Amino acid sequence: QVQLVGSGGDLVQPGGSLRLSCAASGSIFSIYAMGWYRQAPGKQRELVATITTSGSTNYADSVKDRFTISRDNAKNTVYLQMNSLKPEDTAVYYCNADLIPLYGPRRNYWGQGTQVTVSS
Repeated sequence: QVQLVGSGGDLVQPGGSLRLSCAASGSIFSIYAMGWYRQAPGKQRELVATITTSGSTNYADSVKDRFTISRDNAKNTVYLQMNSLKPEDTAVYYCNADLIPLYGPRRNYWGQGTQVTVSS
């Protein structure tokens, strides 16, 4: 069984910073890309950032130059450093991993979501 557990969400003032973490655990054979997505109330889930095993990154235009995604392959963990936060960044943030479990086919797994609220 594979689990992704995200953490780090909080209430922060505009201009503030937060760091999200997401650890994959369980019966994992190999992890490929990992990433973060977010869903604001009344909106569809959208991509925030992704990172490959080798460290290549991809960002949504709305977060470029403010957010940084990174990963620790030894810990099966992905991070999202969020700076200069804006009210429009308010959403539930979900981590995602494209991986092969020990028993089963390669597929995407999702974390449970962590709430980020940017408000004064």
